[in-house]
Amino acid sequence: MSSQDHHHHHHHEGDRHHHTHEEGSLAAASWVGPDGRVYHSHDGLAPHSHEPIYSPGFFSKRAPPLVDRDFKERAFTVGIGGPVGTGKTALMLALCQFLRDKYSLAAVTNDIFTKEDGEFLVKHGALPEQRIRAVETGGCPHAAIREDISINLGPLEELSNLYKADILLCESGGDNLAANFSRELADYIIYIIDVSGGDKIPRKGGPGITQADLLVINKTDIAQAVGADLKIMERDALRMRDGGPFVFAQVKHRVGVEEIVNHVLQAWEAATGNRRR
Repeated sequence: MSSQDHHHHHHHEGDRHHHTHEEGSLAAASWVGPDGRVYHSHDGLAPHSHEPIYSPGFFSKRAPPLVDRDFKERAFTVGIGGPVGTGKTALMLALCQFLRDKYSLAAVTNDIFTKEDGEFLVKHGALPEQRIRAVETGGCPHAAIREDISINLGPLEELSNLYKADILLCESGGDNLAANFSRELADYIIYIIDVSGGDKIPRKGGPGITQADLLVINKTDIAQAVGADLKIMERDALRMRDGGPFVFAQVKHRVGVEEIVNHVLQAWEAATGNRRR
């Protein structure tokens, strides 16, 4: 549901105009804000916009982590995004299992209309239940990680303060290749795709593919069954990401997870000045 995926019909009336924002059969009015952006509100979210995306994006030109982040106010935050079913929640579980014995962790999950992913983490004992929050984002899950991030900031800051967290994990609701995290929300961004969508996915680009700090290509064990060529995916991932890091993984089988953990901890050390335990 990137800005390219929406169909907008504009009718100008003075300084304000309305459009049809097609989310199934729902329609929402929109208006131009003082900053010139077109805003709308629906599904209980605060007003937000959908920034136009004019290119696939470049890893080398991605938004850098905020240099003035006070990690006493909110712990180092890892954002995990990707389309539905690629393995985001499985990766959340695996990261918790790898890190929870040495680090203070807490997690926030996003679903569109349920709390299923948070309940999955609780059911599988990823962390004590009180360290997990489940957020229902409504019909534009990318807005909750990129534009109107307040729905995630609240629980993340609360968990950080309650448990003196070292690392916070924030899982996006399943979304498309244009869904990337705001740097206000995520200090380190992981984007996860899987081979079932075909070996064309890396070359399709979009901010998730090109600008995440780490790209994970999951479920490599089924590549042959779905006709995906891992060599093509490797070639295209290297090209689309300007050589930025990516990991082939089978998260459910713990293949590649330790490499992902190492990337996260390297970024945590660099950002916070702490040393891994």
